Amino acid sequence: MAVYALTGFSLVSLLSFGYLSWDWMKPSLVADVATDPMEKPLPPTFTRPPHIIFILTDDQGYHDIGYHGSDIQTPTLDRLAADGVKLENYYIQPICTPSRSQLITGRYQIHTGLQHSIIRPRQPNCLPLDQVTLPQKLQEAGYSTHMVGKWHLGFYKKECLPTRRGFDTFLGSLTGNVDYYTYDNCDGPGVCGYDLHEGEDVAWDQSGKYSTFLYAQRVSKILASHSPKEPIFIYVAFQAVHTPLQSPKEYIYRYRSMGNVARRKYAAMVTCMDEAVKNITWALKKYGYYDNSVIVFSTDNGGQTFSGGSNWPLRGRKGTYWEGGVRGIGFVHSPLIKRKRRTSWALVHITDWYPTLVSLARGNLSNVQGLDGYDVWPAISEGKESPRTEILHNIDPLYNHAKYGSLEDGFGIWNTAVQASIRVGEWKLLTGDPGYSDWIPPQTLTNFPGSWWNLERLTDGPRKSVWLFNITADPYERYDLSEQRPDVVRTLLMRLVHYNRTAIPVRYPAENPRAHPDFNGGAWGPWASEEDGEDWEGSREPLKSRNKKKKKCKICKLRSFFRKLNTRLMSNRI
Repeated sequence: MAVYALTGFSLVSLLSFGYLSWDWMKPSLVADVATDPMEKPLPPTFTRPPHIIFILTDDQGYHDIGYHGSDIQTPTLDRLAADGVKLENYYIQPICTPSRSQLITGRYQIHTGLQHSIIRPRQPNCLPLDQVTLPQKLQEAGYSTHMVGKWHLGFYKKECLPTRRGFDTFLGSLTGNVDYYTYDNCDGPGVCGYDLHEGEDVAWDQSGKYSTFLYAQRVSKILASHSPKEPIFIYVAFQAVHTPLQSPKEYIYRYRSMGNVARRKYAAMVTCMDEAVKNITWALKKYGYYDNSVIVFSTDNGGQTFSGGSNWPLRGRKGTYWEGGVRGIGFVHSPLIKRKRRTSWALVHITDWYPTLVSLARGNLSNVQGLDGYDVWPAISEGKESPRTEILHNIDPLYNHAKYGSLEDGFGIWNTAVQASIRVGEWKLLTGDPGYSDWIPPQTLTNFPGSWWNLERLTDGPRKSVWLFNITADPYERYDLSEQRPDVVRTLLMRLVHYNRTAIPVRYPAENPRAHPDFNGGAWGPWASEEDGEDWEGSREPLKSRNKKKKKCKICKLRSFFRKLNTRLMSNRI
């Protein structure tokens, strides 16, 4: 049995304050809202394809929404979820690129070659060009398609850009994180560039506008210029609430009583994003789209606890395969839902949106082979059983192998040193190094970063490389059953073996100096020609700018600080 230890305060004190007695089924947090008996029944079928608005937030923690008991104000999201269907058994990926690639393709990342890490700005890599994307299928079904926000699926060639992958229009950033006002992004000391694009051009004129507001305004403009008689798909991938932690001052003022500065700024960003969603919903109603619309809300991965996010009471954080990294906030709001105002515990994964939305659009899926997603609309709208019974969280052969994992520990069929995770029914298996494994109560966020020593920490022993949990009975992953149930471990290892046989080689090329923004007018953007292969090697060094002062890479300093803090935490494990 695992041993639990606390620094700063005891486990008993956590229990006495009720931190560990958070009721998963507490009505005020996730339970059904009573349906109005006078409400008129909805028509059983759509008269025409619905307008689809998919909203994706970045690094929003599982705990960081009002109806999960958060101290952060999200009145719009709470109302939309309460009047729709809350997805409380909903899974995403632990980091940015994998979630976005699986949303856009309906395939696990082992089937697109993106099973390791993210696509970095200087890599000659992007979403495989042979993949037929979600917006392309919706275009085939007669939809106008638009993207606003963060792409993060590669851009080294023009063929990789959103407007070449199925979107009629695009306003947003191509890299993983930018300044919310200046849109600068540094990928290392001195490797900085501007990253806001309108279509395939650099949007220099938009600098200075807060991205959350800018993106919501663009959605309203799209709706105002389009006819509600024609179906439309808008993918709104907010930059919020990813670092850097920036928000208009009036939102920060609302949380002035929060002692943790990072949490205060983060909370302001979440509330600001909530108001942006309110403006988008208002625009849907104003311009005549709402009555025939489907709004899907999803996070892209778990919250980054170093940056103010909270996944409590789940274990782990962004970048890990613990529930805190892969269980997402999700809900669907639509007047077209047959059984709304309820909570669904149907198993849903981010790959499911591809077939679900294409089916809603009356598109053709017969010519799309190898999808890993399922059409879950009947489960969402009518409360039927989900067709999904398992989820491959990932198999990453390149991630640092666990020191004590072995083929022997995997019954001779699986090397447990390899980072992998799978959910089958109520069981979840993890092998290798799943990532940072602590539980961090929101109350420990005060006086960052000193109080990060006040967190609950687990010691599994020095030779651990396999974990098994009954997620239905133990959603917080506190009781490892791998030694008690070797039969289940073996069964799930066989499923990993099955999936691994279908995996394609990892696409993770070396960074190329030709991608430096100094070669591209000071902005991030496509740099390789059609003739350049992914192994193309440039030989030039970035040009020095004579007219510009060298930009300070604030993001790089933050990354360095977090790496050092993480090393310190890991070295002090009990």
